[in-house]
Amino acid sequence: MGSRGDGTWNFQSVAPEWSPPADLRIDVPHVARIYDYYLGGKDNFPADRQAAEKTLEVFPDAPTAARQNRAFVHRATRYLVAEAGIRQFLDVGTGIPTRPNLHEIAQGIAPESRVVYADNDPIVLAHARALLTSTPEGKTAYLDADLREPEKILASVEIAETLDLDQPIALSLIAILHFIPDSDDPYGIIRRYVSVLPSGSYLALTHGTADFTVEVSAAQEVYRSRGISGTARSRQEVEQFFDGLEIVTPGVAVVHRWRPDAPFGDSLNDAQVSVYGAIARVL
Repeated sequence: MGSRGDGTWNFQSVAPEWSPPADLRIDVPHVARIYDYYLGGKDNFPADRQAAEKTLEVFPDAPTAARQNRAFVHRATRYLVAEAGIRQFLDVGTGIPTRPNLHEIAQGIAPESRVVYADNDPIVLAHARALLTSTPEGKTAYLDADLREPEKILASVEIAETLDLDQPIALSLIAILHFIPDSDDPYGIIRRYVSVLPSGSYLALTHGTADFTVEVSAAQEVYRSRGISGTARSRQEVEQFFDGLEIVTPGVAVVHRWRPDAPFGDSLNDAQVSVYGAIARVL
């Protein structure tokens, strides 16, 4: 997700013209809309709000975790563009656009940056195609697909017309892997993406954890009771996603401690945030 500036971007998307989805399933909570609620957004429905409120009963710091996760995205994107020289991004699990979005941050530094967003929620699809628009020098595209479909995503027209797979790409997986159960082999999924990324590419991800408080495990049960799979993983388990890659300092860290713009002191503790984040380079 990325910044939208003053809203005056020229539209440069390869996604086809959008028509209203037949079934939004607003009676079923969706992680993107629950997350939108935590961030104070309005793109959610009663089922999403009910799930969020039940979660807040057991993990009241969920909005803090969501805000710090977003702040990590901002800092990580600035690092990837300004320091690592990345000009191409594949953001899977985009979620409902929240300013600033990934491409806005990237193009604010390097206007020629190109971004492909992918998500599988129809409401996200509608917002992304309407709002995730590019500078004239760069390009954005949106792909309706699930993280668990790497072959579909990597072979898509949107990728072919937006990104150059021979040049470094940053794969951004923000707050999505904790919704992929072990039975779906999340490590294998990541290996399939990374295996086609050229040397000099990067993997950036965040992941929920119960390392610091049992409240996260209780929140996970709330999600599961509403049909949303969730797996909070330990630091060691999150580090395994980066096997074979060159991890960027400071390694896997609670997101508010990953290259913070300013020290937090005692204003935030790890239990309040309970999200790990890291970036690593493809060798």
